[in-house]
Amino acid sequence: MTPLSDAALLARLVAINTTSRLSNLPLADFVSDYLDRPGIRISRNFSPDGTKANLHVAAGPHDGSGAGLTLSGHMDVVPAEEPGWRSDPFVLTEVDDTLVGRGAADMKGFLALAINRLAALDPARLHAPLVLLFTYDEEVGTLGARRFVESWPEPERLPRDVLIGEPTSLQVVRLHKGMLRVRLTFEGQAAHSGYPHLGRNAIEPAGRAIVALAELRRVLEAERPLHGEHFPEVPFAPLNVATVAGGSAINVIPDRCLIQIGVRLLPGMPAASMVERIRTAVAESLPDQSFSLELLSESPAMVLPEEEALHRELCDMVEQRGTRSVAFATDAGWLQTAGLRCVLFGPGSIEVAHRANEFVPRDELRRAGQIVQRLIHRRCGGG
Repeated sequence: MTPLSDAALLARLVAINTTSRLSNLPLADFVSDYLDRPGIRISRNFSPDGTKANLHVAAGPHDGSGAGLTLSGHMDVVPAEEPGWRSDPFVLTEVDDTLVGRGAADMKGFLALAINRLAALDPARLHAPLVLLFTYDEEVGTLGARRFVESWPEPERLPRDVLIGEPTSLQVVRLHKGMLRVRLTFEGQAAHSGYPHLGRNAIEPAGRAIVALAELRRVLEAERPLHGEHFPEVPFAPLNVATVAGGSAINVIPDRCLIQIGVRLLPGMPAASMVERIRTAVAESLPDQSFSLELLSESPAMVLPEEEALHRELCDMVEQRGTRSVAFATDAGWLQTAGLRCVLFGPGSIEVAHRANEFVPRDELRRAGQIVQRLIHRRCGGG
């Protein structure tokens, strides 16, 4: 396929609607066709139902030494249904030296520059492997990354150092919080509201559970767990009672109520321990009431030691001093469980992601491409 500029390639990527509820296979097909040539190894790691896939593209030696570099990003985007879009979200539009479109910042801008850096290389001249790892369903719980580390043959043969191109405004990030999603279910007995003795209201015990969860939230806010100093705005694990659903009509005793809860865990905080704290808090508030607790998804927190070479090298390139962290979860949480050393670094700001008129500045896209190119040359050769 004819090479494109980073901006032109970004336009092609944005035009392929990869909202998480849709399949990402059309985008995986396009990237595969764009990169396919002798010396490039392309593989897919499918979701359990086969409708989505992680894309693995490799160039250079395949020695399993752990040397080289992996560039990683997710292919899915959030829905473009926010009011206020001034242009078609799936048509990349230039506005005042910015490129506007769904996923421009989060994170198809990085995908475009990563794809083009590999496309421009001669695989035969690489002394260490360069790998692209593009995942599915990051936005709905880092599902693709988890699938990859749990099912990819020999993930330990990947290059150990991984740059994940989340929108960090070209800052190097070595820590992020995780995300725990939990659902509580309360069962009752439906009946006509005129005959309440024939039913059992499921919302009432759910209400008492919400009060107990609010108290647990206050307890968590007073704690200062390990690594909290790196998240000065919110140095604790915030708990959010996010959705409550129950009842069908005002004249019917509700027979079911569902509560969904999110907790942003800090690095080093075990998910199982937090689930048990939630269970205990609810059970103690409702000693005679049964309920079920379901772990919907887990996106682990991430931490990379400050002295790791990839972190130091990138910090030197951008003249950054000190540690940066973010409060959102990424694929890095799961990838580090496979022994990979991850940092976040990419063009665009998280502050414009998931919002109408999402954009990436042209200059940041250009500078990110230059920095990634330098890193590839140092780690893999080919220049």
